[in-house]
Amino acid sequence: MTPRLIALSGPLRGQFWELGPESLIVGRQTDCQVRLADPEVSRHHCELRPEGGHWLMRDLESRHGTFANGVPVRERRLEHTDVLQVGDNSFLFLCDDTRPRPPEAHEVPPDTTSWSTVQRRPEDVLYLQPRRLRATLTETLGQGPGHIAADLQALLELSTTVHEPRDEARLAARILELLRAVLPAERGTVLLCEPGTEETVTAAAWDQRTSSDTPFPVSTTLVSRVLEGKVGCLYSDVSEDARLGEAESLRGTVVRSVLCAPLPSQAGPLGLLYFDASSSLAFDEHHLDLLTAAATLSAHGLASARHLARLERENLRLREAHLEHGIVGESAAMQRLFRFISRAAPVDSTVLLRGESGTGKEVAARALHKASARANGPFVAINCATLSETLLESELFGHEKGAFTGAVARKEGKLELAQGGTLFLDEVGEIPVALQARLLRVLQEREFQRVGGTRSLRADVRLIAATNRDLESALREGRFREDLFYRLNVISFTLPPLRERRDDIPLLARHFARLHGENLRRRAVSLSPTALHALESYDWPGNIRQLGNVIERALVLGVDELLQPEDLPDEVLEGGGAPASDFQATLTSTKKKSILEAMEKAEGNYREAAALLGIHVNSLHRLIRNLGLKQQLSR
Repeated sequence: MTPRLIALSGPLRGQFWELGPESLIVGRQTDCQVRLADPEVSRHHCELRPEGGHWLMRDLESRHGTFANGVPVRERRLEHTDVLQVGDNSFLFLCDDTRPRPPEAHEVPPDTTSWSTVQRRPEDVLYLQPRRLRATLTETLGQGPGHIAADLQALLELSTTVHEPRDEARLAARILELLRAVLPAERGTVLLCEPGTEETVTAAAWDQRTSSDTPFPVSTTLVSRVLEGKVGCLYSDVSEDARLGEAESLRGTVVRSVLCAPLPSQAGPLGLLYFDASSSLAFDEHHLDLLTAAATLSAHGLASARHLARLERENLRLREAHLEHGIVGESAAMQRLFRFISRAAPVDSTVLLRGESGTGKEVAARALHKASARANGPFVAINCATLSETLLESELFGHEKGAFTGAVARKEGKLELAQGGTLFLDEVGEIPVALQARLLRVLQEREFQRVGGTRSLRADVRLIAATNRDLESALREGRFREDLFYRLNVISFTLPPLRERRDDIPLLARHFARLHGENLRRRAVSLSPTALHALESYDWPGNIRQLGNVIERALVLGVDELLQPEDLPDEVLEGGGAPASDFQATLTSTKKKSILEAMEKAEGNYREAAALLGIHVNSLHRLIRNLGLKQQLSR
């Protein structure tokens, strides 16, 4: 099939574009092949281009970003059934060339002699052989349209239908509706094989006798024959076949003739189309030709619908495990994190997450929990650095009534609240040494006691710990127990700081702009290229947390729908980002000159220079660092 892009939503919904050797540009400008009159779409928003036998989608520095399967991306190799989002418009990319595998010479239907009437392979069907069909039409010219014209009309409608994006059930129902209009059947159904099994389920059904779409039983013997033989079959009289006549689903029914054809795919039959009638003269060979051709055309659409549904389920699972908790990124460092989560989540081993403050350790912990077997259980977090030793012990283990002054009632600790789920210990390096022994017992024995209690309680929790401290140094200094360290450090991962994954900054910035924009009820907020450049040039000592705060601040204080560098804090612009205007450049130059003059007057004394400038000495240090003046001052 020729690769194509189909509009799923927006003003162009239902239109499609076949992709050839040239690139296809999506945007608002009149010279774009896919033109979208949408204020959220940039003039030249994104490009689809062929490369090395595949198709790549590249964002053209758009204001609002381009999304693939709900994730903001800069460049992506497109896969069959990827869903692209451009502003308020969504598109489906199709490229899979799924054709039925030609049968081998030795492949013959089992027990052929017992089959009644006629069988058809797809390669023998008139409607799937253009030359033969053309000759037949020429021969019948002048004899009236006959059944061939009606059949071709039905197949044309079917071909259009299967290329329209639909879910599996709706597509199956539409296929059934088109075929029952040209087949003299009284019942029909679309049966699909369950993935990885030989069991079939009803995707759609129709019964003229009862005027309902309720599924009805189909002979398993018949289904097995058709799927194993991989051929369409016409049974003029099922009672003539000894095995079918004994089939429980057919015995005692009014069914006389049956018409069915497998839905071919490269991995084996996807399922089958089935029709029956009470008259033994209901179907003839041209009906078998029609149904076999229809099954061949329908198989690809049904396979695509099933594949799309699987991708949507997978994307939903990934969003729940990753995007729902703010993990956005496509850099090599983030790919390592995603692989780590997918491998570590299914097991119950203790995990130690390391990294600088603000790198997203709690976010990663939540993703691990969501992707684990404990996802339906609670996720309980406690920051070990914010509580005194007594309060931390009570918060973690709980306490009995009267255990200490003020303990007026029994209290459940975080360990009890996290039963069946995950307990996240943030800043675990700050736990006092006395409490470390109690935590070690929980890890070793999987049990604990409340403060002031005597009864041991079971700890059915998975423990994930996080720290931004150097625990090895704490070990050497005696501030952290060595045995606890090894119990915590079963599986470890260090989250990268934002300055080491600068490629993800535009994606994160757009993610936060959309997230905070929705919370602040601001529509279509995006960032200018110069603002994005400033963000990429800054070192982000506070990492992702700081970036999110900067974007939120810019949304609150900004007045335009397009965020400019002027909306960003001074420390970001002073940190190496390109100035947005002559005004900003002049302001930065004036700051540098004032600091250098003050430092010269103070003869290098930071406190005196800060006093001359009328600012705090910490602010002076920050300005010197952000403006890149250290080398100049050292000289």
